[in-house]
Amino acid sequence: MNIRPVRFDHPDAVKLNDEVQLEYAERYGDEGDVTPLDASMFRPPLGLYLIAYDERDRPVATGGWRAQDTNEEAYSDGDAELKRMFVVREARGLGLARRILAALEADARAAGRLRMVLETGTRQPEAIALYTSSGYAPCPKVGHYRFHEDSRCYAKAL
Repeated sequence: MNIRPVRFDHPDAVKLNDEVQLEYAERYGDEGDVTPLDASMFRPPLGLYLIAYDERDRPVATGGWRAQDTNEEAYSDGDAELKRMFVVREARGLGLARRILAALEADARAAGRLRMVLETGTRQPEAIALYTSSGYAPCPKVGHYRFHEDSRCYAKAL
């Protein structure tokens, strides 16, 4: 597997984002994640977006972080928000999410971010297991879905 940085609006990123949105809709029965996102939010040094490619150069996993500071969505100064962690079904179980997560944490740390935070949902037990096994702990809710009952937020000091 080859993990490389891309723009959030790169065609492969758009393709994987469409796939994750379909999965969110399947799991939650709605339109997917409507958190406002823009490609500029993932530009270094205030963010990073990664895609893992398989041996045939197909995009199979993705994830990004974007800088957050104290704001109306309950973030704190120095936060890095994890976004769009996703692995296509046929590539699950290969450790790709864990590799992307580690790379994103290292990059956010190098950029001076103090804490990685994320929001996921109760219908994503695999994501919750990944985060808790990677040292993330429940934290006060942040982000676009902080008032939703199914929302769960986690954080890890960088």
